[in-house]
Amino acid sequence: MNGSGKPAEAELVRRARLKDTAAVRAIYDSYAQYLFAVCRRYTGDSESAADVLQDSFVKIFTSLDRFEWRGEGSLRSWMRRIAVNEALMYLRSRKRDEGFVSSVRPPENVPDEEPEVDDIPMPELQRMIAELPEGYRTVFNLYVFENMSHKEIAAALGISENTSYSQFSRAKTLLAKKIKEYRANGQQ
Repeated sequence: MNGSGKPAEAELVRRARLKDTAAVRAIYDSYAQYLFAVCRRYTGDSESAADVLQDSFVKIFTSLDRFEWRGEGSLRSWMRRIAVNEALMYLRSRKRDEGFVSSVRPPENVPDEEPEVDDIPMPELQRMIAELPEGYRTVFNLYVFENMSHKEIAAALGISENTSYSQFSRAKTLLAKKIKEYRANGQQ
């Protein structure tokens, strides 16, 4: 047990590997909401995110014997990687590449500095990101939230590094515009 009275991650994993349904349920209950938010960030809608989440948990629980314990928090990180990979597989399976613009020309009017977002409520910022076109949103999420380089993003998505850079730049431009409009409407 950890300080909060909950079984520590390591103990939950050990029990879940032995098919202890209470441990499996505890893992699901502890991480479902967080992983749903990760899936939703990539898919853009709740219904698709729920499908990806289900696929993610199937993969998580069938692959639990391959999980390597690296300390408290490592289970969450491992599960997040699986959810991101499942979301990317979902996006590729849809075979919709209209969101990935083939042009490598950087967009005009790219802001010189990142817009300040501390005063924007998190749900509002998440909504703005979710409204980005699929390709922009995917590259933005991988770069910002997964800390992937443009080279890694290009390899993961089957696009060029220049396209990854271009999509990220365009995502930032659209997001900056949305933030400016939000503030202009007095919704701070």
